Amino acid sequence: MPIAGQPGKDDRPFGSPMEEHDMQTTRSKELADEYLRLGGKRLAKIDDNIVKIRHWDDDTPEAEAFWQKHIEPLDDKRRVEVETHLPTINDR
Repeated sequence: MPIAGQPGKDDRPFGSPMEEHDMQTTRSKELADEYLRLGGKRLAKIDDNIVKIRHWDDDTPEAEAFWQKHIEPLDDKRRVEVETHLPTINDR
């Protein structure tokens, strides 16, 4: 059993790139979940690992404000990470 702050079973130290990626993924999921909770309607279209957003229905004002403040300003990589947590057009 690894001790906090010491390498785990796979010998990666805490704070490794993999752990950082996991934290970013968790943060991305939290942003997507909050956007959806506020009434966000954007859908992801994922094709050949290319992510695009479709926006046919209007967001609630709260969801739109959240998107503009917290998601839109992200760099492309991080914004795509958030977008991959949205429902997809195939879910419709």
